[in-house]
Amino acid sequence: MTGRVAVITAWSRDREDHLLRQRAFLSSVSASGTEILRVDVGLDADPAATPPGVVAGHVAPGPHGVRVGAARNEGARIALDHGAEVLVFLDVDCLPGPELLRRYVEVLRGHPSDIACGPVTYLASVERPGRPDQLDAMTRPHPARPSPAPGESRPGSSTEYDLFWSLSFAVTADTWRRLGGFDEAYEGYGAEDTDFARRARASGVGLRWVGGAHAYHQWHPAGSPPWRHLDDILRNGALFARAWGEWPMRGWIDAFVAAGAVEEHAGGFRRAAV
Repeated sequence: MTGRVAVITAWSRDREDHLLRQRAFLSSVSASGTEILRVDVGLDADPAATPPGVVAGHVAPGPHGVRVGAARNEGARIALDHGAEVLVFLDVDCLPGPELLRRYVEVLRGHPSDIACGPVTYLASVERPGRPDQLDAMTRPHPARPSPAPGESRPGSSTEYDLFWSLSFAVTADTWRRLGGFDEAYEGYGAEDTDFARRARASGVGLRWVGGAHAYHQWHPAGSPPWRHLDDILRNGALFARAWGEWPMRGWIDAFVAAGAVEEHAGGFRRAAV
């Protein structure tokens, strides 16, 4: 597999500093025999200006907030229209490691029908790398997910699909068409990536953990549990439960229940009665 590789990022203006750092790091990342196409899809109400070297898209918020799944779908549509053979999805908060693109392309050459997923390191607030060569010393992949040794990969088991994170993953154009993208019914925070992985498993699409394809999540303030996303989590959780018979994001939901903000109701969850 050679040709054009698209790096697709959905972003909003409150993460513009992260986006600019990501673009700077991407300028030094390459994969042999490929051309890199940068596709950025804005999530704000108004489109942003398009810088040189970037193909831009725009997906305005819906009634319940930003439409990240729809933005990824729009980025993929743009990339395919520009002849991309590999689609790499990278969250706006994530910096690409020096080997991320090379490893994704290398693994998809051997396993073109799989979803390729690399390790993600969450950077601390004091870790603000300015150059790609500073990332190696900061590498500590999140322990909840598999992280094969550099140069290795392994297939994911049927029980590991819920470990899929849309922060960083890659697919071939054919696999993307087979999957049909993200369910655009999900708006705001949460569950669209778990739904995507469940549909992949149901369709027989493989999951593959890719050693060496490191991404680095840039720090930003976040609540634990994420109180500002409570209504999104309940709404998207209910949508997911209707499709799959169980609720996602149970760690967050259980924390909300323990705090007295959420209660069980009719086999699911809702805001606690005041």
